Amino acid sequence: MTIETEEEEGLRAGPREWLGLFVLTLPTILLALDATVLNLAVPEISADLRPTSAELLWIADIYGFMIAGFLVTMGTLGDRIGRRRLLLIGALGFGAASVLAATATSPEILILARALLGVTGATLMPSTLALITNMFKDPRQRGVAISVWVTCFSVGIAVGPVLGGALLEWFWWGSVFLLGVPVMVVLLVAAPLLLPEYRDDDAGRIDLASVVLSLATVLPVIYGVKRLAEHGADGLSLGTIVVGAVVGVVFVMRQTKLADPLLDLRLFRNRAFSASLLVLLFGLGIMGGLYLFIAQYLQLVEGLSPIKAGLWLLPAALALIVASSLTPALVRRVRPGFLVGGALILSVAGYALITQVDSVDGLPMLVTGFVLVYTGIGPMMVLGTDLVVGSAPPEKAGSAAAMSETGMEFGIALGIAGLGSIVTTVYRDEIAGSLPAGVPAAASESARDTLAGAAEVARSLPGQQGAQVVEAAREAFTGGLNLASGVGGAIVAVLAVAAMVLLRHVPTSDESGEAGEEEDGAAAIGGEATAIGGEMPSTTQ
Repeated sequence: MTIETEEEEGLRAGPREWLGLFVLTLPTILLALDATVLNLAVPEISADLRPTSAELLWIADIYGFMIAGFLVTMGTLGDRIGRRRLLLIGALGFGAASVLAATATSPEILILARALLGVTGATLMPSTLALITNMFKDPRQRGVAISVWVTCFSVGIAVGPVLGGALLEWFWWGSVFLLGVPVMVVLLVAAPLLLPEYRDDDAGRIDLASVVLSLATVLPVIYGVKRLAEHGADGLSLGTIVVGAVVGVVFVMRQTKLADPLLDLRLFRNRAFSASLLVLLFGLGIMGGLYLFIAQYLQLVEGLSPIKAGLWLLPAALALIVASSLTPALVRRVRPGFLVGGALILSVAGYALITQVDSVDGLPMLVTGFVLVYTGIGPMMVLGTDLVVGSAPPEKAGSAAAMSETGMEFGIALGIAGLGSIVTTVYRDEIAGSLPAGVPAAASESARDTLAGAAEVARSLPGQQGAQVVEAAREAFTGGLNLASGVGGAIVAVLAVAAMVLLRHVPTSDESGEAGEEEDGAAAIGGEATAIGGEMPSTTQ
């Protein structure tokens, strides 16, 4: 249906919506910060609370487990009780959990606090994306709004290591958790004034059995994949993945029989929706996996402090910010599929550069390659996210946003597991024959386990022998990074082609404008997604 000029004007957001977007960026920046600062605080937490190795792993992992497990439930809950209401409840809970984490006096309390942060954090991301969909019904404005959302997430990733390092330099480890408190206070005050409420009045009750099944699907799979990356293909990791997969089949079967399912599987009939989820899953997965090992390279191979390592990561983050900001303007002229595919090819060039990095003077090439990788994923993040939420009808926006976030969480877990297996295998194979003679058996075993273990062993050995261990470990780790980057680049090249093929029919925003916009700026379930693009907001109604 063609919308007349008056109707188009009625769809356009005004100053209040753009101010509301600023409010929605606050939890986005915070969650990005929270994902990066904990790793910097681990040494101080270990010294103060003295957790066991198992407790330390749970402190690090429980947050991601809870977010991944509860995203689908929280996204659907927001569709039913109101997205603004869920956002406010989550903000209050996140602030309280942040205080609990900052004041924890034992590993058990910190694990509990991190779990609560994950559950409440799962309310924030799908709520912000769903509200953006409701507030910006014009496709071009929605494209700009989601570009701002992605840019703010990039800002959080960029400043997280630097800000976290500065806080740890001047304050105690709990200060990194208190970052969330003032942000949540501002959100609680401003959201009722600037954000609209939206709920699906026709939705039925949430099926509690589906909630349990979704958790029993996601949590074992995420745990198994993470364990696979850390310990290899042992019985526990493979067993939990199989259990999660079996429960997932039961979950899907139940959703097909419910009048009001927790997860509306009909969304996957939309080719743009499914293709965008696929690209986000693997594209962000490869990038997230490589990010972990690049951070290790900067600190353990180049010997940089956390703050300096964060500063060397800033150019890539700034490139992501620029690419995300330019995407809405570019998609007015270039179809989303070709823009995403072309940008991913640029990322492939970055992955190729990282395959040539060495352990002696590889920093310039590493940073250059990572800048290209981040530049290439900017359009994918903006357009992929917009196609996912824009392809769903308004009443399903929360569920669609949750699926987008869940796909990203799964992708990063898979990326770390897959690329981590490559790095670990190459590292252990190469270092096995490179250690100097005379290294004690226990020390040799520790050095063959991880790069950090080799650095620890080197400090306990005589000068020349220790230096040889460090050199061998750095070369072995860099070899693993090279191969992992090559494999990642090959997968991203396939994704680039897939994006061009599967999304080729999605028009540019200018083409869509000439043909007439679809009603409410989105196609019905099963139809083609509408185009997105960029138009900067007007300061007047």
